[in-house]
Amino acid sequence: MAENLVTVIFNYVDYKNQIKSKQLPKHIAVIMDGNGRWAKQKGLLRTIGHEKGSRAVREVVEASAELGLKYLTLYAFSTENWRRPKYEVDTLMKLLVSSLRKEIHRLQDNDIKLNAIGNLELLPSKVLDELLEVIESTKNNSRMILTLALSYGSREELVHVMKEIANNVKNNIISPEKIDETIINQHLYTQNLPDVDLLIRTSGEQRISNFLLWQIAYAELYFTDTLWPDFSKEELYLALYSYQNRERRFGKTSDQLSKQ
Repeated sequence: MAENLVTVIFNYVDYKNQIKSKQLPKHIAVIMDGNGRWAKQKGLLRTIGHEKGSRAVREVVEASAELGLKYLTLYAFSTENWRRPKYEVDTLMKLLVSSLRKEIHRLQDNDIKLNAIGNLELLPSKVLDELLEVIESTKNNSRMILTLALSYGSREELVHVMKEIANNVKNNIISPEKIDETIINQHLYTQNLPDVDLLIRTSGEQRISNFLLWQIAYAELYFTDTLWPDFSKEELYLALYSYQNRERRFGKTSDQLSKQ
């Protein structure tokens, strides 16, 4: 036992103190994956995994605010998640309502503004009412913007954008020649958010799963085998450390960057 403890201490790396505050990403997005598998490994119901995942949400939100991050977006419920068994969807919706009620004071105390993106009209009325109430209550907070992607799918978002722009063209509000990245950005659910700098996905899966496809065009991708309920502040620090030790070229060469 003592030898194991010594090994843990010896191998421990304090990534938090290696993070450079002036090189923090402006916007982090997280695909919170692995709740169900975490529960299955422990012989528990999948719904228990979702409940335990709430602790990880709290840790990551608190750590992000403490570090000085400005934008954090969490993939909480996708358009595809509506296809899951009804009891699981119902549990997720109830958990969302209870979490919002529990966390509103924590959001206020930490000066965090809540935001939501997605096809929110598909949410049960009770969930939507609770969500809008917390959004309204925190609208003047300015330390960090926490965005929940709910009933969100990037393809659905892009279809929505195309329909809106097409309608504006039809009504002579926009001319086709004027359509550019700026126009598209103005019609996205994330129109008030900057592009994503770092995308984190837990559970070992290495795919994007229809999440912020437009917004992550130049994001750094970070995949970890850790299941979401076990994702801690230390895991976040490691992801940020990895991010800060990469070279973001945005199409340029290393030589060009070194001359800037």
